[in-house]
Amino acid sequence: MTKMDFQVVVLAGGTSKNLVPLVSKDLPKPLLPVANRPLLSYVLELLESSNLKDLIVVVEGQDAAVKVGTWISNTYAARLHVEVAAVPEDVGTAGALRAVAHYLTANDVLVVSGDLVCNVPLGAVAAAHRRHDAVVTSLLCAIPVPSETGSSGGKDKAKKPARYNIIGLDPTQQFLLFIATGAEVEKDIKVQKSLLQAAGEMEIRADLMDAHLYAFKRSVLQEVLDQNETFISLKQDVLPYLVWSQLRSKVASDEAAEAENWNENAASQNNQSLLSQHLATPSFHDIYASDRNGFSPAPRRTHKCCAYIADKSNYCARLNTIQAFSDINRDVIGEASHLSGYSFSVHNNVIHPSAELGLKTTVGPQCMLGEGSQLGDKCSVKRSLIGRHCRIGSNVKVANSVVMNHVTIGDGCSIQGSAVCSNVQLHERAVLKDCQVGAGFVVTAGSEHKGESLARK
Repeated sequence: MTKMDFQVVVLAGGTSKNLVPLVSKDLPKPLLPVANRPLLSYVLELLESSNLKDLIVVVEGQDAAVKVGTWISNTYAARLHVEVAAVPEDVGTAGALRAVAHYLTANDVLVVSGDLVCNVPLGAVAAAHRRHDAVVTSLLCAIPVPSETGSSGGKDKAKKPARYNIIGLDPTQQFLLFIATGAEVEKDIKVQKSLLQAAGEMEIRADLMDAHLYAFKRSVLQEVLDQNETFISLKQDVLPYLVWSQLRSKVASDEAAEAENWNENAASQNNQSLLSQHLATPSFHDIYASDRNGFSPAPRRTHKCCAYIADKSNYCARLNTIQAFSDINRDVIGEASHLSGYSFSVHNNVIHPSAELGLKTTVGPQCMLGEGSQLGDKCSVKRSLIGRHCRIGSNVKVANSVVMNHVTIGDGCSIQGSAVCSNVQLHERAVLKDCQVGAGFVVTAGSEHKGESLARK
């Protein structure tokens, strides 16, 4: 894939309310650490590995955009060409694309969520999109399995289990016939009779996650956004609209060219020949468009909405909740350690050469200890990440947790299933279980907290 094939837009977000207190004005979502690397680095390097190096990164909020832009310049200046565009907060994914629409000129646009951590080959998604001449192709992945332990906090624990999508696929599992997201998941499924008749049957799936990675035909995307100003979300507005209207298409994708080809028999035959080279058998859209007997006086207007279902061996998750933050950090130093970019030791952990360990201190498998961090005597670290330049006293226990940078932890503290942000101080014998601690917070000596979100007021 070359830059002329697709333009790439990365929707990086900003100060996500779902991730407070882990994110803040000082630490926007794209820079949130995953295995001691900024979250956005996973998407950027996935794109780089697919030879997609000309990118537009959209960040919510001017201050966040400056921070993200500075980090990208310092890290990827010699490797990627990135334009960082700031948009107002809370414009939604559709609003963010409207704001950068004037930058888009290629025939197809790849839109990627900046919170995606995966190793799905993007070239395969793009190839499927082109092969079917689709207006949209959506990447679908297996639903991640949440951990039993982690930093979910009191509020998240009170919620119902996460619901993702209900998806209807044609018998070939290549075309989207139905999709329900958000509140629509709780409602009855309603499918157009014409769509079901054209496809023959529909497979209902509730085990797939919309990865928020889409290939769009640019002209169709821009038309839908222009004509539907109330659309806020790609996932909840634009994609369902395109799926619902695919057999009674109102989008003017290459309309003039299609009309001319229909009136010129030779050109029409040539198009059918080209189509047969791409598809072994016509899709139900092609059969429906030309009528049952193939003698319709004019073609019915249809468009194709495709699905690319990732292989189960691929890792794919979105970091859009506090629980996901815990789970993805766990996975990237565990079963998906190949995504981390680090070389793990024979003990299956990563300890920076400059880190210092006290006497009888153990750092177990699936752990990471960052540059310049120091641990006192008789500490225990299990299935956890500790960032850079942390100062940890003696007899400290850390399990199933993420500790960011420049954190000070006093003697005898216990941290379990928690996320501790940068510059936090835990005084002696403090206990955290299933908590999130915002940047700069001071946890008093001897205090115990369970399922709490602690942040400076």
